[in-house]
Amino acid sequence: MPTIQPREYYSQQIHYLRKSIAYTDDGTELTMGVIPSGSLILKALSGVNVDVAFNAGTTNTVDMGTDADPNLYGTALAAGAIAFVPLDEAVAMTVAADTTMTVTTALTGAAATAGNGEAVIAYIPDNDG
Repeated sequence: MPTIQPREYYSQQIHYLRKSIAYTDDGTELTMGVIPSGSLILKALSGVNVDVAFNAGTTNTVDMGTDADPNLYGTALAAGAIAFVPLDEAVAMTVAADTTMTVTTALTGAAATAGNGEAVIAYIPDNDG
């Protein structure tokens, strides 16, 4: 697998990573990308936008975090209805090192036949120098 470089634009602006998710991704940890060391994650602008409600029989959730801790920023975000669901964890929002961000769907009960959306991590790199 190729190395993913942190995404940082040359000007001061809000950056983001975006990854499509679907019911067919159930249980698969998907890589969103890498944010650079010192970046500040914008909690209110980050989360999962559910475009089509996930419809598994019991549980329809999404975790968002890092490759080291897959639910560090979002744990069991509700994906059973069309909505934007923001991150829910009260953790430090500044990353100390280049950080690989991930998203994982968790569906239980009767098999899902629908569900898709977009996971989004908005961040500001430490480029104010």
